Amino acid sequence: MLYSMTGFGKGKAAFSDGRTMQIEISSVNRKQLEVRFLMPQELAALENDGRKFVGTLVSRGAVQVRVTISSAFGSGVASVDRALLDNLINECRSARQRANLDTTVNVEALLALPGVLQNMVPLDSDSSELAEVFTAALHQAGENYQAMRRIEGANLKHDLENRLKSLEMMHGELYMMTSMQPDLVKQRLLSRFAAEKFPLEPDDPSLMREVLFYIDRGDVTEELTRLSSHFEQFRNFLEADVPVGRSLDFLMQELFREITTLGNKAFAGGVSRKVVAFKAEAEKIREQIQNIE
Repeated sequence: MLYSMTGFGKGKAAFSDGRTMQIEISSVNRKQLEVRFLMPQELAALENDGRKFVGTLVSRGAVQVRVTISSAFGSGVASVDRALLDNLINECRSARQRANLDTTVNVEALLALPGVLQNMVPLDSDSSELAEVFTAALHQAGENYQAMRRIEGANLKHDLENRLKSLEMMHGELYMMTSMQPDLVKQRLLSRFAAEKFPLEPDDPSLMREVLFYIDRGDVTEELTRLSSHFEQFRNFLEADVPVGRSLDFLMQELFREITTLGNKAFAGGVSRKVVAFKAEAEKIREQIQNIE
């Protein structure tokens, strides 16, 4: 089953005093796994457990986990550290001014930073309830996050299967185009010798050796066979139950190498145009693969 590296999931859990913890997990493409937590200072001790849990969900990608705590009644729970907020606003304005940008600052974004909003009723960082609520909200967010990634992965798989079929059709056309290449090589050499008025007979052993040499140099059977093998391996990866994004990326590099070699060796009519079309479709596949875990 394919998983997309792009996903989002939200989870909630309630405290006994009516407050609610909400956790949002979101991710975008990244070659390695990078996890960033945005959470109240009181939850710092739980971050390590949170990172371990995220590591069970995803193997690569830039993952952000945002944790917020709010009141069931919507007021009287949070206070603003005005000194910290004012300092952040001033620093942001100075930075934007130095970069010759508009000095407007997104205050709402700053409020989401750890430490700017504080609970008027402090959380007990050693409370077992705090850990239980955090775990419940995190696991719910993780389930929703994985569900979205599976849906996106299924869509990617469908698209890749269709594009792979296009490559296989072009592969078949290239096979037909290049099947006459040995005869073309022989005809070209004989025509060239005739044009130069070399005193050779059509069945001359020296001539035959030259013909066979150039036929062998232009033989693309090996490249066509390897492409077929790559197609089969590609389908196997699409059905795998482990992350295959890196494997697919490497396989596409090999596929590009084979089609490039084929294009350099084959000169039958229409081959160049077909190779260009093949590469264009393969590049679309490679772009989609960047979204796969």
